[in-house]
This record gives sequence, C-alpha cells and structure tokens, in this order.
Amino acid sequence: MPIIKSAIKRMRQTARKTKRNQITKRLLKEASKKFMSFVEAGKIAEATKFFPTLQKKIDLAVKKNLMHANKGARQKSRYSKMLKADQKPAAPRKAVAKKETAKKSTTKKTTKKAE
Repeated sequence: MPIIKSAIKRMRQTARKTKRNQITKRLLKEASKKFMSFVEAGKIAEATKFFPTLQKKIDLAVKKNLMHANKGARQKSRYSKMLKADQKPAAPRKAVAKKETAKKSTTKKTTKKAE
C-alpha cells in the first residue's frame, strides 16, 4: 500500500478508471458476439440494423484509448465486409486473360562524338 497522499489518490483513480474501462470493453465484446451470431445464423436484416450500434461501441473504445484507432477501423471494415459478403450471392470469378504486350526490340543506339 502506498504511503504518500498523491500515490493513495492515484490508486483510487486507477481503480475507478479500470472499472469504467472494463465496462466499456465488456459492452464492446458483447456487441461483437451478438453481431457475429446474427451473421452466422444468416439473419442479415438484424445484423444490418445492429451494425451502427456496433460501430458506435468500437468508436467509443477508440475514443477512450482502449483500442488503437487503426484496430478500430480494421474491425469496422471487417464487419462491414461480412455484411456485404452475405448480402450478395458469390459470383464465380472469371478467368482474366493476360494481355500479350509487344516487346520492343532493344537495340543500343550509339552516337558519335564530335572530334
């Protein structure tokens, strides 16, 4: 246990902040699991309605520095891709023919120096 007054106060503050952060993290995790259960069950309409809520939870975690901004953006992108993938039927990929590019003859040009 700290003896100095400022250290005691800091310990109290840390306990409050830790509790607040854990609540935010738990809510984000629950929202993520709920969204994933909608997607896995094929309930795209519910998942689409719930997606803005999930985005808000991710943004809140980023704002409170519980998650890096790039990680939040990556998660939102992946979740939106899941929605888009389930909404469109998977189309077979077409074989793309490579273009034959005409190769230029590489002849070395020489110039004569003026003497």
